[in-house]
Parts: sequence; structure tokens; C-alpha cells
Amino acid sequence: MLDNSTQLTCRFEEALVYATQLHAQQVRKVRGVPYISHLLSVAALVLEDGGDEDEAIAALLHDAIEDQGGAPTGMAIRQKFGHRVADIVEGCTETDVFPKPPWRRRKEMYLEHLRSASEEVRRVAIADKLHNARCVLADYERYGDLVWTQFHGGKEGTLWFYRSFVNQQDQKGFSYLTEELKRVVNELEKVSNYMLLR
Repeated sequence: MLDNSTQLTCRFEEALVYATQLHAQQVRKVRGVPYISHLLSVAALVLEDGGDEDEAIAALLHDAIEDQGGAPTGMAIRQKFGHRVADIVEGCTETDVFPKPPWRRRKEMYLEHLRSASEEVRRVAIADKLHNARCVLADYERYGDLVWTQFHGGKEGTLWFYRSFVNQQDQKGFSYLTEELKRVVNELEKVSNYMLLR
């Protein structure tokens, strides 16, 4: 083997069960796929990028605070999986209040927060955006512009956010996940005939 491999323990299994239970009633936009598919995909990307077990667990739980209970869920994650996992999950969380703040302001605040985020938070956040962007691209190829009706930011806002995220992470130095995200966002802009000033 060229790199050290990460060993997963029963903590990862426990997190997988917990994430499955938390998101049991949640589905993905557009095609209604069970939400756990996204969480598994993000965890896989994190592991493939060299993330350790804590990062993989955080990947499984990265949407738990925002979508499944706010701060009390965050406290439960801290109790069950420790401070490092909880800190990563909190770092990936746009908001823990309901109703959520307005979409554009929330995204701007999230981007500002990521400027000083740890490498672990950034790895999970990039993996999350990469899987989301891949899904948007695949769904766009199936359904065309109807896809944008499923997103609060619409076409312009969604592509603005992805491009802003890529540009910000690109400034942090080379990352395989960022390079792949850049490729997917470039393709998404191309097929949807949309280009932002870079």
C-alpha cells in the first residue's frame, strides 16, 4: 500500500446506525433517494481522501445538526462520539436555528466561516459539496432546467455558491477533492450555459 489505511471500528458502525435513524424520513431533492445515500457518499469521499475515522463519522453526521434537531442534536453527537467529531460537524453546519435564515445570507456566512476552518472541517465540507454537485449534474442531464426549481437559490444562486466555494477552497492550496469539485462545477456551468465572472 502507498498510504496508511484508516481502520474503522464499532464507533463508525454506531454512527452509521445513528445517522440512518436521524435521517430516516428525509430524502434527497429531485429524485427522492433516501438521504443516507448522500451521507454514505460523503463519508466514502472523506475516507478516499485520507480522512480518519473521526472525519468519516463527522461526514455521516455533517447534516444532523442543521436538519435533525439543532443544538440538542449537536450535544448528543458530542456525548456519543466525542469533541473532535462534534467540532467537525459544527464546523460544517450552516445554521442550527429554525426557521433557517434567508438562503443567500446563510450561504455568505457559511463561506466566511470556512475561511478559517480546520483542515478536517474543510475536507468534510468539500466532500459534501462534491457529492451534491455530482448529483445536480446527473439530475440536470436527466431533467434539464427543471432541476433548478428544486433549489432555494435557483440556477443563478446555486451556481454562484458552487463557484464561490470552489474559488475559496482553491486559494487554500491543492486538494484532490477541490480539483474534482472544480471539474464538476465547470461542467455544470457549461451544460447549463451559465458562466460567472471568475
